[in-house]
Amino acid sequence: MSTLKQGEVSMGTTIMAVEFDGGVVVGADSRTTMGPYIVNRVTDKLTKVHDNIYCCRSGSAADTQAIADIVKYYLDMYCSQHGVAPTVKIAATLFQEICYQNRSQLMAGIIVGGWDKQDGGSVYNIPLGGSLHREPFSVGGSGSSYIYGYCDKVFRPDMNRDQCFDFVKNAVSLAMTRDGSSGGVVRLAVITKDGVERFIVSGEQLPEQYLG
Repeated sequence: MSTLKQGEVSMGTTIMAVEFDGGVVVGADSRTTMGPYIVNRVTDKLTKVHDNIYCCRSGSAADTQAIADIVKYYLDMYCSQHGVAPTVKIAATLFQEICYQNRSQLMAGIIVGGWDKQDGGSVYNIPLGGSLHREPFSVGGSGSSYIYGYCDKVFRPDMNRDQCFDFVKNAVSLAMTRDGSSGGVVRLAVITKDGVERFIVSGEQLPEQYLG
């Protein structure tokens, strides 16, 4: 039985992030669903919360958008008060605190990825329930169950930027092939000390998968 409230929209998602030496790559599909209906084909599920910190959102669109807005507000306040940019760990801890304290009211799975001077590139996963885990790579959303085997097989801790980019692109594309609630285009962002590069991989550019 769905835990969504009446009129609430689920993003039925595949989200992913992976660390490399010098930064992170984050990616997501772009399909938003409401029951069996696709209500948005080109949703942006990669949300900027500070200069070099992004979150990937899965679950209730309303819940995750509200949480991201609150965290962005607190990070801006932190930067103003301390005169330094917040770390990725600080951002992830804020997400975790909100998700855990309101776990019975929220349906939100968040992956936080970014770069900071203290830790370099780092990825944190906050699944449903509000726990916090730092991981070299993380996947989430309804499509993630289809690609754990692929990710475990392909991932290596010494991958460079381009290898991580292809890893995320291929994994999200695989999930979109199998998961009816994931689809559209693949949105990606590469985050390093030099800033953020955004990419869109549209349907005709996606890797071809076996369709049975």
